[in-house]
Amino acid sequence: MATTERPQQRLRAWMLEGLSDMGRTRVAQEAATKSTPEHEGQPWYRVMCLTGVDYFSTLGYQPGIAALAAGLLSPIATIVLVIVTLAGALPVYRRVAEESPRGEGSIAMLERLLSFWQGKLFVLTLLGFAATDFLITITLSAADASTHLVENPHLNSTLHDKQMLITLVLVALLGAVFLQGFLEAIGVAVALVGVYLVLNVVVVVVGLGHIFTERHVVTDWSSALTAEHGNVFAMVGVALIVFPKLALGLSGFETGVAVMPHVRGDDSDTEEHPEGRIRGTKKLLTTAAVIMSVFLILTSFITTLLIPQREFESGGQANGRALAFLAHHYLGGAFGTVYDVSTIAILWFAGASAMAGLLNLMPRYLPRYGMAPHWARAVRPMVIIFTLIGFLVTWIFDADVDAQGGAYATGVLVLISSAAIAVTIAARKAGQRGWAIAFAVISAVFLYTTVVNVIERPDGVKIGACFIAGIILVSLLSRLARAFELRVTHVELDAMAERFIRDTASRKIRFIANEPDRRDKAEYRDKIEQIRQDNDLPDQEDFVFVEVTVTDPSEFESVLTVRGEVLHDRYRVLTLESSSIPNGLAALLLHVRDSTGSIPGMYFEWTEGTPFANFLRFFLFGQGEVAPVTREVLREAEPDRARRPRVHTG
Repeated sequence: MATTERPQQRLRAWMLEGLSDMGRTRVAQEAATKSTPEHEGQPWYRVMCLTGVDYFSTLGYQPGIAALAAGLLSPIATIVLVIVTLAGALPVYRRVAEESPRGEGSIAMLERLLSFWQGKLFVLTLLGFAATDFLITITLSAADASTHLVENPHLNSTLHDKQMLITLVLVALLGAVFLQGFLEAIGVAVALVGVYLVLNVVVVVVGLGHIFTERHVVTDWSSALTAEHGNVFAMVGVALIVFPKLALGLSGFETGVAVMPHVRGDDSDTEEHPEGRIRGTKKLLTTAAVIMSVFLILTSFITTLLIPQREFESGGQANGRALAFLAHHYLGGAFGTVYDVSTIAILWFAGASAMAGLLNLMPRYLPRYGMAPHWARAVRPMVIIFTLIGFLVTWIFDADVDAQGGAYATGVLVLISSAAIAVTIAARKAGQRGWAIAFAVISAVFLYTTVVNVIERPDGVKIGACFIAGIILVSLLSRLARAFELRVTHVELDAMAERFIRDTASRKIRFIANEPDRRDKAEYRDKIEQIRQDNDLPDQEDFVFVEVTVTDPSEFESVLTVRGEVLHDRYRVLTLESSSIPNGLAALLLHVRDSTGSIPGMYFEWTEGTPFANFLRFFLFGQGEVAPVTREVLREAEPDRARRPRVHTG
């Protein structure tokens, strides 16, 4: 029997490795953060490469998708996209960097604006779109990497019908690396981004050279544009309409903010004011946006003029690999193969960056809401789940880059729109009227872009809705399953409360749970008399009242704050602030037991109402049938009945 259990135990320990570290309380996490000097980290330009593997890798497929979406108007539509990037997304995320210097991003900004259950549901909705963004990044990048591999002239005859299999292998390989323990190596990102951008510079320069020497291609393009659209104003109008289809080129800003903790700050930085880190992140975002904008305009121009439109279609040699097509066509098979290898590597690393983003994002919110199983704090089980979902998405979209573009763009645009709305509200609250108006206009542009993208390519919102529904369902079931956990991360008592505990520790420690009403002398006198009669207690027994104020019942974990006061010169009262009455009372009883060595008891009245209605009140509002729920929380927290605080109900 032992021989069969030992491998299972080893497997369980391996799967849940790091669980205790990831499950630290927020107090411990804040203490660990404060103990780390703010100036530690990497120079901003190196960290830029970490977000660049996601942002810059879109050059692998963006020119081809732009050509399919806008046709001959691709360069003009791309210029519109660049204007939106530099005048819209960039200012928004520079402000996000100011508002969330620890890399929390726009979701955390919006979370602070909303409370209670509506805030939690809103965050879960945004998490669904964020999951869409990151997961489609994994599957789309893997699909495009397999396209570059399959369409390589040296391998096409062997691999031409193996794209689905290769994509699944790449997704599986990504998951396998994370199961072994993946660290985002900034050095690797710097090398990949550096080589990839240099190769793209070569392709762009060669492409521009051919356009310069074969000037008829410019004339042919302009003539075709005029014949198709008539005049410049019509061209710009159509470009404004079709540019939402090019929204893939906006990816990377959310990742840019997420990597903020890696940016080295100044020696004078503090946790409250990490000015150096914020300044470095702004440089990161600006530099990345400018580099990408230049590449987007130039690559859309050379691919539109030098590649026949039919090659962009499904089955064409430039489908999903427009720049690779030019690299092979103008620079030969050797250079083209090197370009393919570089593109495959950076696309794969973009998937790794997205996986790391998922693993960083979900544990930041769901466990804190009580909306994730206990094992979801560990990396490896989540890697397996995300990898399996990646398999499913790849199978649904048949490993097609073009088919996944809509879903990817939807996730990107929803996150950018939410960021724009968040900074608009932040600017308005700060009294910055000019910035508030500017950000409101930017928000309107991104909301328009999102709506147009959803209408024309509804796959994205359908996939996002599936993720949202799945996250909300799993979250609520998890919250139900974990409802009777202790849920208190730390207990803080003021001096008066400590004194009450010390005074009663020499006798039997008896508390009375009281729902405050008028808080006059008669209320406390009648309550003591009722408790004595219901439980046949002698008159000489003394009590300490305990009253709980529910703060935000939608919060799962909370710090329990306990204050002591003497009312009417006679009655000792402990007032608690907690997200749930039963869990707060249970945490107080356990803290008193541990600090005094005595087993305390607490006296309750039965609550009126049906058990089901009372349970719903407890689940949603932290109230309800307090006595039995407090006892159940204690039973789960302390299995030893002899050491368990007593619950008395008359």
